[in-house]
Amino acid sequence: MNTSIESVEGVRQQPYEGPLLDVRDLHVEFKTRDGVARAVNGVNYSVSAGETLAVLGESGSGKSVTAQAIMGILDMPPARIPQGEILYRGENMLTMSKEERRRIRGQKIAMIFQDALSSLNPVLSVGYQLGEMFRAHEGASRQEAKAKAVELMDRVRIPAAQERVNDFPHQFSGGMRQRIMIAMALALEPDLIIADEPTTALDVTVQAQVMDLLAELQAEYHMGLILITHDLGVVADVADKIAVMYAGRIVETAPVHELYANPAHPYTRGLLDSIPRLDQKGQELYAIKGLPPNLMRIPPGCAFNPRCPRAQDICRQEVPQLFDVTRDDGVPAPGRGSACFFWKETLHDE
Repeated sequence: MNTSIESVEGVRQQPYEGPLLDVRDLHVEFKTRDGVARAVNGVNYSVSAGETLAVLGESGSGKSVTAQAIMGILDMPPARIPQGEILYRGENMLTMSKEERRRIRGQKIAMIFQDALSSLNPVLSVGYQLGEMFRAHEGASRQEAKAKAVELMDRVRIPAAQERVNDFPHQFSGGMRQRIMIAMALALEPDLIIADEPTTALDVTVQAQVMDLLAELQAEYHMGLILITHDLGVVADVADKIAVMYAGRIVETAPVHELYANPAHPYTRGLLDSIPRLDQKGQELYAIKGLPPNLMRIPPGCAFNPRCPRAQDICRQEVPQLFDVTRDDGVPAPGRGSACFFWKETLHDE
């Protein structure tokens, strides 16, 4: 992949040294009949070329809404972005024109959606849908676009691509449809791919195949990858760093192996404790008590406090910032943060 920068007008510029994507203090809210739902409440994260960021959290934590805001595909209204920045190579996409944003979407930042069957048009062949990217962005003829669609299907290891290019989505298995979605995202060799629950509804074997394929393609093209999931098992071997979300906020950040080995937020520890383990056969599976908060009535203080075994008065009164997590010698651990007043106690839990 070409590492130099081109503006949306195609003018070549100097290489950019910062992160591909830098989300700063992003807020997203939805106006409903019952009130305003605050879906994203000050999210900050970044991802660089060749890096994989996994965004974890329960359903309703704001993971997908953040991704849709990055892609510019939120319905506005009812959605609104009252504050924040979404920087692609240092340029704020929220202040770009619709045409500039459209040129970045697909060409520079692409998204893989979680439900391949509903994301693909059922009345158009997969070859036509794959080729549409080349017709729309590169002016390719239908014959050229079809040839490129076959190449993409081969690249994501769909058997007999030449014979199947005219097949329709329902003629493919769930795993093959997800490969088609990956091919569609790769079509224009973007700098960054956002994969939103890419293994939902797939069996464990196919999940592993899809994740291995994503990791291989990312290494080959040196792309940034944001992997959105609620399944901690999916990201353990592919992510470089993790951001854990709860009620629209990042509550913990860490390099992947450090987070799995020693979480510094009670919510993260609860998620990890909920994973079935072979060495606990016959024991009752742990579950975090209670339910995620109603986003129109997020509790005061730390949003997790009604479910947290460590909650004290300060947790019900003050919203914790993302504190730097330090090592035993007091030196900040690179990339580690926890939005918990009692992160030290959580970190040293056994």
